[in-house]
Amino acid sequence: MLPRFHHILLPLSLTAKNSAAIDIAFDLAVHNKATISLLHVVQVIETNSEPPDAETKEFYAHFRQRAASELESVSRRFLEADIECEVKVHTGDRLQEIVSFAHDHRVDLIVMSSHRVDPDRLAETWGTLSYKVSVICECPILLVK
Repeated sequence: MLPRFHHILLPLSLTAKNSAAIDIAFDLAVHNKATISLLHVVQVIETNSEPPDAETKEFYAHFRQRAASELESVSRRFLEADIECEVKVHTGDRLQEIVSFAHDHRVDLIVMSSHRVDPDRLAETWGTLSYKVSVICECPILLVK
């Protein structure tokens, strides 16, 4: 059977909830001999239209550096299994960056951590990043709960 997926995107937050998504993405990458892209987006805090000052730039640089370090650590598992793996840290709107990355890099599967929707609190639990990505992106999305 020919591999179905060639490029898998794994958007990651810097939390422990990603472990199941990482495990599944790893298994899929090994089985499909797919390239994997690890992506973290440092969410920009909207302010007035003034250009960012030095303190703000340093603030974002700190988070970008921390994210790059953590993603490099995750990437070792893929690289040790001879899976081509790239680490990307972007700054901006998380939804827009994930959707743009998937489109621009011809990703054919996104594996993403999610959560269970609470039927008693639909308005509060439905509009999360993972669900927005699953609706907007053109490629298949695997939400890991």
